[in-house]
Amino acid sequence: MTLAMVFPGQGSQSQGMLAELAARYPQLTDTFAEASDRLGYDLWDLVQNGPLEKLNETIVTQPAMLTAGVSIWRLWQKLNGAPPAAMAGHSLGEYTALVCAGAIEFPDALGLVQRRAELMHNAVAAGEGAMAAILGLDDQAVRDVCESASGSAVAEAVNFNSPGQVVVAGHRGAIERVIELAKAAGARRAIMLAVSVPSHSSLMIPAGEALAESLQAAAFQAPLITVINAVDAIAYTDADDIRERLTRQIASPVHWVDTVQRLIADGATSVFECGPGRVLTGLVKRIDRSVQSACIDSPDALVSAAGEGA
Repeated sequence: MTLAMVFPGQGSQSQGMLAELAARYPQLTDTFAEASDRLGYDLWDLVQNGPLEKLNETIVTQPAMLTAGVSIWRLWQKLNGAPPAAMAGHSLGEYTALVCAGAIEFPDALGLVQRRAELMHNAVAAGEGAMAAILGLDDQAVRDVCESASGSAVAEAVNFNSPGQVVVAGHRGAIERVIELAKAAGARRAIMLAVSVPSHSSLMIPAGEALAESLQAAAFQAPLITVINAVDAIAYTDADDIRERLTRQIASPVHWVDTVQRLIADGATSVFECGPGRVLTGLVKRIDRSVQSACIDSPDALVSAAGEGA
């Protein structure tokens, strides 16, 4: 078995996540305590007890998802799970992959994602941005619908998650038009997502420019494990390469299909999702059913996967 690890991003969070895993492995909460010290509030308590509205705020969600992925990775190592040949992350998940691959220290990454979340939140006035999921149209059809709907506003295809599943982002009015046009074009579903930040659209360019300053100050090094970035589905090389791509990432589409296909082309026969939610596990199955995929966010799944990889 050749293993790849993937790390989820914003949208996979839920109140009470990882509680079962923490009950069997109390040391999981040590990672959350480390994060709490850096962030200045009790992250584990918020993740477990809410309120959910607070957890779903971008500025909380991003550090929470980073911490969740790192905490599971540390348990994987403690259980002597096989070292993956490669890693990748969906959007925010790239930061988690870079931590786990040894390219940046966890506390430094927490500071970066907190800054990233603040910049994304402030890039577009409340209520002006939107995202929607379009199911059942091919990539080019979604691009065409966005072009027709945009006018002088922004409507762009931003997450190419699996064949027939594309997320769009931009100004709310334009995204509402995308939904109408996508349905008329034969989309199986076209639904608004419960987020206000139009992530990965060109509306995030100012956020990327501001984030570049923080990235330049961060202490990166070349990953010890190959990390495939989802901007252009190639491996990060050195610290400057990481900074450049993370700057672009915030306002560039997530090419998840290409990223997973690259992992498979490079030899991955198993792809384990290191984080809560199981979103990426489902996407991997839709991208290539010949590859074993599993989410290791529960005790039984973690132990089983670590045993297979041992």
